[in-house]
Amino acid sequence: MPTRRGVAVLVAGIVLAALGYAYGYPELVALGCVAGAAFLGAALLAGARPALDVARSVEPERVARGEACLAVVDVGSTARWRSQALVGAERVAGADADVRDVAMPLIRLRAGGRTFLRYPLPTARRGVIEVGPMEIARRDPLGLIAATRRYGDVRRVWVHPRSHQLRTVPVGVSRSLDGLVDAAQYGSITFHALREYVPGDDLRHVHWRTSAHIGDLMVRQHVETSLPRIVILVDDRAGAHAVQDDVDSFEETLEAAASVALAALRAELHVELDLVSGRSVTPQAAGAPVLGAGPYLDLLAEARREEQASLPVAVQRLRARHRGDTLVLITGTHSGADLEQVGLLRDVYPTVVAGVLGEGSPQLGRLPGVIMIPARTAEEFAPRWDGVSRW
Repeated sequence: MPTRRGVAVLVAGIVLAALGYAYGYPELVALGCVAGAAFLGAALLAGARPALDVARSVEPERVARGEACLAVVDVGSTARWRSQALVGAERVAGADADVRDVAMPLIRLRAGGRTFLRYPLPTARRGVIEVGPMEIARRDPLGLIAATRRYGDVRRVWVHPRSHQLRTVPVGVSRSLDGLVDAAQYGSITFHALREYVPGDDLRHVHWRTSAHIGDLMVRQHVETSLPRIVILVDDRAGAHAVQDDVDSFEETLEAAASVALAALRAELHVELDLVSGRSVTPQAAGAPVLGAGPYLDLLAEARREEQASLPVAVQRLRARHRGDTLVLITGTHSGADLEQVGLLRDVYPTVVAGVLGEGSPQLGRLPGVIMIPARTAEEFAPRWDGVSRW
């Protein structure tokens, strides 16, 4: 697009040419034509699209908060005969919603040449970073036209909350058939849902009546109800958190939730992670690949304070779970009414744990039937969690 200088030159050229033509001054007409020709030449020079092929990668795509992460940009010239000297910048949308441009050094490419550019990404804050595209700026020598074009795709980096080592996890009244944990005497593989057939499915699970009705093979999906299940409810309501004395209860809540989820996964429990706002990660059905920690940590990295999230709605949603699960609420609220709502789920979840993070949490009182674990930070939460003698 034209710069201020370019607009001034173009307007001056038009005015000079018009005045010269109107009053019979060929010199003014000539000056106006020169200005117009300069503007047109600048547009052709700066408007020529650089012959580039840009590919981008990040190493690694998932990191814990504060860990090193690099963006690698592969810039190649697709020109056949001419060299190119380019000035570019990478667009980086940080985890704190701050969009900034990372200036690249002068890129000099011969015909068909390639170069690799590397730069560190900001991982000091939890969240999702969007990297790219690269913006290449071109100007003519007179500074009349500036053109910016974007190259390459957008890559995402998940900055996970940090976690702290926990030694124990509650298992409710479910049991594990392999003997890892044992607290009850019920459970089996039961029907969960119907889904479309995929190659490799056991044909004995095909539901022939439904398949004949809809014209596609449908198979029965089962879940193992005897495996211990732990439901982690993360309070992402904006009103439930505050920042006091450099302690952000929301970030501490997410770190505590990550710690509990990882400890439960290490204990080979079935882990369900729910946000009060509605998003969740649930274990795969029996027979499907087992979920690793990635999807759980990704959800925590993507979590934001939600103005419309409702705790009563989340409590009603949790009532639909089968009996025998353990419920762990991680929150920053000090409201007794909010904690009592979760306490009402004791008739569904034999073990209910409430971890309350943030300033003032250690002064919270007890709630009948609920194991309260108040802590100022997630780091303090870990030893308090391990200090619970009986779940």
